[in-house]
Amino acid sequence: MNPSASPNFADLSPETVLDALESIGQFSDGRLLALNSYENRVYQIGMEQGAPLIAKFYRPQRWSDAAILEEHAFVAKLVENEIPVVPPTAFEGQTLHHFGGHRFAVFARHGGRAPELDQAGKLEWLGRFIGRIHAVGARQPFHARPALNLTSFGEEPRDYLLQHDFIPADLLPAYRSVLEQALDGVRHCYARAGEVALIRLHGDCHVGNILWTDAGPHFVDFDDSRSGPAIQDCWMLLSGERSEMVRQFADLLAGYEDFAEFNVRELHLIEALRTLRLIHYAAWLARRWDDPAFPIAFPWFNSQRYWQDRILELREQIALMEAPPLWVA
Repeated sequence: MNPSASPNFADLSPETVLDALESIGQFSDGRLLALNSYENRVYQIGMEQGAPLIAKFYRPQRWSDAAILEEHAFVAKLVENEIPVVPPTAFEGQTLHHFGGHRFAVFARHGGRAPELDQAGKLEWLGRFIGRIHAVGARQPFHARPALNLTSFGEEPRDYLLQHDFIPADLLPAYRSVLEQALDGVRHCYARAGEVALIRLHGDCHVGNILWTDAGPHFVDFDDSRSGPAIQDCWMLLSGERSEMVRQFADLLAGYEDFAEFNVRELHLIEALRTLRLIHYAAWLARRWDDPAFPIAFPWFNSQRYWQDRILELREQIALMEAPPLWVA
């Protein structure tokens, strides 16, 4: 990690944001709009000349400089392959900048709307681009960015939650028990899937990170990019009843396999990955609870009802992981 990084965002004032932009020769007209982001701090900034820019200030101590630059390099390689993603802009050859203990990157502003996945052809279109992303992602591994696996998204979040007194005492035995059953279910899903390739992924490929225009989709926010199984970039685009998800995945796969081969055994991992995401999300909120933005944005977290719902949620996932996997002929 960068040892000079500020421990939090407390000193990231509007003046600091604008001074940071000026430090790389970008002069604002004073307009600054905070955008919806909790992990980092992201701003749309009006410029004296030209269109507004987007500045992302990275959460201190989350990623190393090397990990951030690996993300930037991956996105740059996608751009080289004419895949519609939003890369950081280089200034004097650099995409990662430092100012006042903060690290930041600057992006061109790209508009768009969330894709309407029920419209004919949309999922197949997305599948083609995800396949192209994965074809590039499979060419070489990440070295500084971690993998999405049972340890990083299951066991480590479990340990954090159980060691930091977030769970009400009367619910702790039930939560601990259901958590262990859920992780056992994840292990069994991975065993049924067998050996799967780990490739560079978008990592958080849901409709909120896909913007659609008349020209088609473009993918944003590779901040959670990791190594993992290809299905990770597909399952969050599926919803509804089982029959609906089968149809949706068939459409996605029709486009995907134009550019990359899909290992159908990874379908055993859909509910396992969903389970890991749920566990990781609860621990993510817990780890960020000392950030003043989080109690305001998530007032329901850490309540009795919250943990009761998590227990029920994991019980449902245990049953889903025991069911036959989604399958497409």
